[in-house]
Amino acid sequence: MAAQVMSFMYVGAGGCIGAAARYGVSLLLREYSLTWPLGTLVVNVAGCFVIGLLAEMWARTGSVTPEMRLLLATGFCGGFTTMSSFVYELAQLVRAHEYFHAGWYGVATVAGSCVAFVAGLLAWHGFIQVVRVLWN
Repeated sequence: MAAQVMSFMYVGAGGCIGAAARYGVSLLLREYSLTWPLGTLVVNVAGCFVIGLLAEMWARTGSVTPEMRLLLATGFCGGFTTMSSFVYELAQLVRAHEYFHAGWYGVATVAGSCVAFVAGLLAWHGFIQVVRVLWN
């Protein structure tokens, strides 16, 4: 029972930090958001990059604790990314008959997130190569 409570604490702590970071990014970018909700796009793409980086790092090193995975992946990245906000904002664009912007916003978010995930995987590989060169 105590382990389950601690798991919730890790997810909650990471989620709290991720949600606060998401809100901060949205505030920073709201004046640049003309037709698209730029803050939501940025956090979804950035969050996918981070989780891609973490996933590859953990797969390669095998040195991640379940607590760290809960804190960073489930908590922080789950609180930072905003797919629910994305869907709501996409629906708002459609309701406003902004089909062109809705289409491009949807494509940019999904494609950008996929590309960022792969970039995170590749960034880990690049980091490891640099470390190997410096270590030798």
